[in-house]
Amino acid sequence: MEQIGEILRKKFEKKGLVRAKYEFQEYGIWLAEQLHDSRHKALYIKLAKEKRRSDLERACIFATEYETGSINRGRLFMWKLKELEKDKRTRTKKSS
Repeated sequence: MEQIGEILRKKFEKKGLVRAKYEFQEYGIWLAEQLHDSRHKALYIKLAKEKRRSDLERACIFATEYETGSINRGRLFMWKLKELEKDKRTRTKKSS
């Protein structure tokens, strides 16, 4: 017979695992880990599904290399992603 502490520990160990069925889900989880923003995993998974991977990579590199006192880089990532999209829109308007 197992002790109650062992049963609870096993239950919480299994709950902590994150399983991704699709590649974009895995990438979104990876982004959340890189940016130290695990509270917003669903947002990063959605972005990985809808946005271009090159833009996400550039924003992630910018956010992780930026010197700041905060560990959470989610806000920097979102700002840079928005700026990249804005630049892309202005380039397409100029070429038209």
